[in-house]
Amino acid sequence: MTTLYGIKNCDTVRKARKWLASNDITYTFHDLRADGLNEATLRGWTEAASWEALLNRRGTTWRQLPETQRDGIGEEKAIQLMLENPTLIKRPVLTTDDQTHVGFKFADYETIFQRG
Repeated sequence: MTTLYGIKNCDTVRKARKWLASNDITYTFHDLRADGLNEATLRGWTEAASWEALLNRRGTTWRQLPETQRDGIGEEKAIQLMLENPTLIKRPVLTTDDQTHVGFKFADYETIFQRG
């Protein structure tokens, strides 16, 4: 089963959804804002892709965090921050039966779905 996690108004998520639709890939969309995120799922992603890859340090949410929360960030602190603020997660996160991928690039999706 393929699931795309993201936020529906995120441009990168829109690009990924458009790519999946245009390539006839059946998937489920999980909106991190509307549907939430549980800790077990997030921890699974950190095991597969690392918390560093998941934590979006370029976004507005990260920049708006108090410096005290950003300083000395480690895995546990990052996980708690991402659970409290799902917009801190780099988007989209794509899960297939056996893989987790963070972000969207056309070439990567071509490879994932063996279209290239």
